[in-house]
Amino acid sequence: MNMQTDMQAARVSKAALWTGRVLSALPVLMMLAGAVFAFAKPAAVREGMAKHGYPEQVAIPIVVAEICCVLLYVIPQTAVLGAILLTAYLGGATATHVRVQEPFFIPIIVAVVVWLGLYLRDPRLRDLVPLRRLA
Repeated sequence: MNMQTDMQAARVSKAALWTGRVLSALPVLMMLAGAVFAFAKPAAVREGMAKHGYPEQVAIPIVVAEICCVLLYVIPQTAVLGAILLTAYLGGATATHVRVQEPFFIPIIVAVVVWLGLYLRDPRLRDLVPLRRLA
């Protein structure tokens, strides 16, 4: 273990670290399951794409972009970039649901969980966005 990892571990409680890891795993697992579904059920994916107004040939590029964002999020060195890109991806999902007048709160909740999980497990983000000020 290097010195920076030791310092980061000392600044994040064990409970916060594990809570952050679990919260981070939830959207990762959900999005990866959606990606697997997209590859395994092409008929359902075609219907969903048509319902939301997307041509069916963009399904695979969209899923590849989703997987890339998730991979960046799970790598500690690129987790902040991954969270930013996942937020953008989920913003597109929100816009799609709004456009077809479907409930749009799920992608917003997922984005909040992405950032909350990262906030709890990464002291750099806590330093950047402190939720409380020291006296």
